Amino acid sequence: MAEPYEISVTVISQKGHCAAEHKVGDSWVVGQKSPAGICLSALNALMPNIRVLRFGGSFPWESNPDVTSLACPDAANPVVFELRRIRK
Repeated sequence: MAEPYEISVTVISQKGHCAAEHKVGDSWVVGQKSPAGICLSALNALMPNIRVLRFGGSFPWESNPDVTSLACPDAANPVVFELRRIRK
């Protein structure tokens, strides 16, 4: 089996007050271990899509097979994250 990809997670939009104090431009890399500093609620929401990208999958509604975006579960203070497969 091929080695899984690492995934770049970047905040691309933030409205209201994020309890974890995430802001546009914050970024982490997800590989074999979880990144320090990311909100656990957001990481939990992102994890299914991270797994898809880590293991070579893609989303048919995205124009770039290496990228997708989604929001954290706080609808009143949404933080939107971009997930990007890191190709080496």
